[in-house]
Amino acid sequence: MGNKPWVVIAAYNEAAHIADVVRRAAGYGNIVVVDDGSGDGTSAAAERAGAVVLRHALNLGKGAALKTGADYAVANGARRLVFIDGDGQHRPEEIGAVVAPLALGADIVFTYRRRTRAVPLIRGLGGRLITGMVRLFYNYDLKDALCGFRAMTVEAYRKVRWASRDYSVESEMIANAGMRFLKAAEVEVSTIYHDKYKGMTVFDGLRTVWQLVWWRMTR
Repeated sequence: MGNKPWVVIAAYNEAAHIADVVRRAAGYGNIVVVDDGSGDGTSAAAERAGAVVLRHALNLGKGAALKTGADYAVANGARRLVFIDGDGQHRPEEIGAVVAPLALGADIVFTYRRRTRAVPLIRGLGGRLITGMVRLFYNYDLKDALCGFRAMTVEAYRKVRWASRDYSVESEMIANAGMRFLKAAEVEVSTIYHDKYKGMTVFDGLRTVWQLVWWRMTR
């Protein structure tokens, strides 16, 4: 597999987008797609596009899917990991820019989404609240604490490996990295919203805020 990073993609009912994401990402790393209990043709589409495909029999959540994929990559010799979404909202062509800070000494690379009017209002407000909590409790001055497009070394992964099974995985990554004083970088990326109602709900956001407080108090 060489020195290419491993690109880990969690996918749930993404038959319409996953093949395009895999094909575009293929030039930047080894691709593993975790089909998180989809009821459509996600697995078949990802396999046809050339990805290694792992399957959850049931929908376990984004955090569980990312951990399954990352563990597989590490077991197969990964030295760097990249996480992107399977719905096409991230541009695989930006993987090189996201990975680049790792070669300059960063342990983990977060990204922030270019601000446009297309960002759903609830996501924008929730993101600002959670980003503020991250700054207060974990000393990371990030512009965007929720963007799932990330990269890290395998050593960093072993330190931030999360318990979250749902969308709070992004926040737990940050909490674990902050409490272990990992060196972080942040890169701007573009984002395309295909479905403004998909993803983190208001309830998810409130639960994430509480978890950020709880992790700081108990770990």
